[in-house]
Amino acid sequence: MTAQVSPTLLVVFAHPDDEAFTGGTLTHYARKGVKVVLACATRGEAGKITVPGMTVDDLGAQREQELRRACEALEIPAPVFLDYHDSGRYERTRHDDPLAMMNVNPLDVEVKVRALIEEHRPQVILTFDPHGGYGHIDHLQIHRATVAAFFSTGHLEGGGPQRLYFTALTSQAAQGLARMGQDLDPLVYGVSDDTVAVRIDVAAYADNKKAALAAHGTQMGSESLMGKMTGEERAQMEERLLGSETFSLGGTRTPIASFPLRGLFDGVRGGEGLDG
Repeated sequence: MTAQVSPTLLVVFAHPDDEAFTGGTLTHYARKGVKVVLACATRGEAGKITVPGMTVDDLGAQREQELRRACEALEIPAPVFLDYHDSGRYERTRHDDPLAMMNVNPLDVEVKVRALIEEHRPQVILTFDPHGGYGHIDHLQIHRATVAAFFSTGHLEGGGPQRLYFTALTSQAAQGLARMGQDLDPLVYGVSDDTVAVRIDVAAYADNKKAALAAHGTQMGSESLMGKMTGEERAQMEERLLGSETFSLGGTRTPIASFPLRGLFDGVRGGEGLDG
């Protein structure tokens, strides 16, 4: 007989602060009794400090602590680290670091994600979309490894994870980012409204999301994207961030009774009642 497994959501991202943008959903399910396991591939060692004049002796250690505080703000357990290194971007790119995500075999990353799946037996997995949000190589690597792990763990007792979801940036949201100076083609990096499988109202968790974002102090200074926004742009961004979060469907082992879905656990065995 298959052992009863509590509702579990495995979230796999690349850097500290990636989780903050889906933080309302994480808090939403944590308050419903779902076990939320956040796996972070790196400690953000090559991130850009956006606070003028700030110096940090060990940025990886600093950002790890920021992520731990963000998890507390989101009411979820402390993160699990996969112990890879941040690849960085632009002048901070770590071409010669063998542990940088850009230099790691994605099959090796898959092995680590598979181990998390076997340990925690999640019904639902969440990771980056196929474009990694905005094309960051670390996001793309995590997407590939997590998708592979979802499809290679169907042999587990109980049939493995039942659903795989991706973070989904709508074309309208991508247009907004493009207007704010991001080099994003909305028709490439954004998805149509019909592609959105789940839309979760997270307005009730606005304070949690704000606190989680604020916890990432090294990344949220005046030189960050949000820090450089005008008051109007920031208000528009906050309206999108704090109102709802959207996800597309990456894979399923259970029938889809209707579309869009009512939530990440809609129709998932062991998640009955969570999205009623």
